[in-house]
Amino acid sequence: MQTDRQLDLFGGGGFVADEVTAPHRSRPLPPAGDLDDAGLIAAIPCASQATCLSLADEVARRRLAGAIPALTALCRRFRGFGLDRAVPEQVAAMRGLGAIGGREARAAITALITDGVVQGPGITVAVEVARGLRARLPAAVGLVLLRHSEPAVREHVACCVQMTPDVAGVLLDLLGDLNRGVADAAACALGRSGRVEARPALLRLMAERPSAEAIEALAVVADETVIVLLGRIARGGSALAGAALDALEDIDDIRAAAIVAGIKGRSASGS
Repeated sequence: MQTDRQLDLFGGGGFVADEVTAPHRSRPLPPAGDLDDAGLIAAIPCASQATCLSLADEVARRRLAGAIPALTALCRRFRGFGLDRAVPEQVAAMRGLGAIGGREARAAITALITDGVVQGPGITVAVEVARGLRARLPAAVGLVLLRHSEPAVREHVACCVQMTPDVAGVLLDLLGDLNRGVADAAACALGRSGRVEARPALLRLMAERPSAEAIEALAVVADETVIVLLGRIARGGSALAGAALDALEDIDDIRAAAIVAGIKGRSASGS
C-alpha cells in the first residue's frame, strides 16, 4: 500500500520490491538501443526489473535530460519498498540521473531523498549519486542521515549537506568517527565552510592521504602553516601541484601571493 506520509529514511516498516509488478504492456518492449528518444522515455516509468537497467543505461549513454522526469517517476513507483535490499529499478533510475547530470538531475535526486522515496540499502546509492551531482541536501534530512549506521551514507552526506550550526556540530563530532572516510569527509566539509576547528584534521589528512579536496578545504582555513605546506606541494611537481597553486592563488595573504609569484616567475624563466 502506498502512502503520502513521508517514510523513515532507514527505520522500520516498508515492503520488499518483489511485491510490485510493472504495468502491463500489450507487446514486448524492443531493445533499448532500438528505441528513439521519445519511445525510450515513455518506456521508463513502467520498466520491469528485466528492462530497467538497459533502459537506464541507454538514457545515460545518450545523456538524455528529457528522461529525468521519467526516471524520477520510476523511482517513485517503488516508494515505501526496499527496506531489506535495494530496489533494482530505483538503483537503475538513480544511476541514470547521476550519468545525465546537470541542475535538473540534482534537483531530482534531492527531492527523492528529501521525500523519503528511497529507503533501506538503496539510500546509500541515493546519497552517492547526490554527492556526485554536487547536490545540497536540506539540513533537516542531512542531520538524520549523518547519524546513519552505514559509514558510506555518513561520508556521502557529509559532502553534500547544507551547512547550518546544527550540521556543523554533528560534523565536528564526526571528526572522531572510527571510519576514516567519514572523518575525512567531515573535515573537508567543515574546512570548506570556514570552520578553523577542522584545520588540524585537514593537516593530518594531507600528511597521510593528500587529495585535491583536502587542499581546497585547507585554503579556506589557511594560516601560515598551511601556506608553507601548500607552497611546498606547489613547488614539488606532484600530481597535486596544480591544485596547491590554485589554492594559494585563492588565499588573500601576502605570503601566499609571494609564493605564487615565485613559482610563476621560475616557470616563465624556464628554470
